[in-house]
Amino acid sequence: MSSVLYDAPGRKARTRHLVLGVVGTLVILAILGFIVWRFAETGQFSAAKWKIFTFPLVQRTLLNAVGATLSAFAVAAVGSLVLGIVLAIGRLSDRVWVSRPFHWFTELFRAIPVLILMMMIYYGLPPLFGVNWPPFVAVVVALILYNGSVLAEVFRAGIEALPKGQREAGFAIGMRKSQVMQSILLPQAVRSMLPVIISQLVVTLKDTALGFIVTYNEILFQAKYFGSQAQYGSPIVPAAIVAGVLYVGMCLILSGLAKFAESRLRRSPRVSGGRKGTAMVAAQDAAAQI
Repeated sequence: MSSVLYDAPGRKARTRHLVLGVVGTLVILAILGFIVWRFAETGQFSAAKWKIFTFPLVQRTLLNAVGATLSAFAVAAVGSLVLGIVLAIGRLSDRVWVSRPFHWFTELFRAIPVLILMMMIYYGLPPLFGVNWPPFVAVVVALILYNGSVLAEVFRAGIEALPKGQREAGFAIGMRKSQVMQSILLPQAVRSMLPVIISQLVVTLKDTALGFIVTYNEILFQAKYFGSQAQYGSPIVPAAIVAGVLYVGMCLILSGLAKFAESRLRRSPRVSGGRKGTAMVAAQDAAAQI
């Protein structure tokens, strides 16, 4: 369909796109076929390589690793959301002595890689304070600090993208700034930035795999252990495939739940009714609760 900014491709262009699509698909299939062929040639699909995963004890260990991964993700996700909201509100403060420390805190922990944060918390801080905390604490705290700083920018961008009339409508009926932020701005910012928030939570789930570096018994740690068992032919590739399938499955489930929540929010009458008048409706609802 043609528009002011786009012309519909003609017959030659459609033929060229079709040829490029077919060639690209064939190249990808050829690469995948070569990888599968090499795995088969080196015996990665042999029964001996997969025998270790038929033992009930190994299967229970992998299930426990899935539980450890999900528990670290759940705590880190909740902590990241809370920290992100607090940092975003702090950065939006009109007082410089408040917004400046939140700004530097966000920039600092957003710039440090999660892996380095985990190593610093688990290996670097205990000698300074004379305490030893479990790997779970190092994994969760590092994930909260990094992802909370990233989400703070997401929340801040969502709030600043709202029209000024959204907050002016709240001020017009006598609401305080904290009430405007809590009842009008933040709910709308969360709705509009929900896809980005979900994407960052998926990143948080995948970053739990870095916990193996601090000996946290999550999926990758156990896959690495089983893949190094020499008596079973060191099944590194099968272990990586099993771990990959588990991570992909969890990410797909999380994405599905996120899309379900997003569709429910968009079907909400207060959202489907359009942005026009949203601030006044929210302000009136909030004023009725005061």
